[in-house]
Amino acid sequence: MNPLVLKPEPIVQLVIGMASTCLETILCTNIMGEIATSNREVILFYNPNSNIAKKTLAYAKAEGFPIRDVDIFKTPFTGTQLEEIASSLQIPISELANQDHPDFKAHFGHPVLLDDDWIKILRKNPQLIKEPIAMRGSKTILVKTPSDIIKL
Repeated sequence: MNPLVLKPEPIVQLVIGMASTCLETILCTNIMGEIATSNREVILFYNPNSNIAKKTLAYAKAEGFPIRDVDIFKTPFTGTQLEEIASSLQIPISELANQDHPDFKAHFGHPVLLDDDWIKILRKNPQLIKEPIAMRGSKTILVKTPSDIIKL
């Protein structure tokens, strides 16, 4: 078989299979987003040093939420994931940064930056990301109090 000639059936099946999986369990951006979410579980992105994050995680577990907790220091965000989260929260990437954090003020002041620059800052300094961030299905929230998790 000539490698440039493909039968259409396998391609259609592959795309249909991906779309089907996408519709059932994955937050979609075009065919698939980078962060796989499900209506059956909450993903909690958190800083393990944050009191609100610890309380939110404990609250979610106590309430019986199926939860996948993601320590943002052990599992750093990609640039695409940061863009996806900001888009889902309907905020600019710059608003994912905790600009009141002492490290931010000491190193960056009050910068006017492009999205790519914000992504670089947040990837290299995960402690500056506003968190915890909770996702379930197509919903994403920036948790301010542990009980916010109920909004999902």
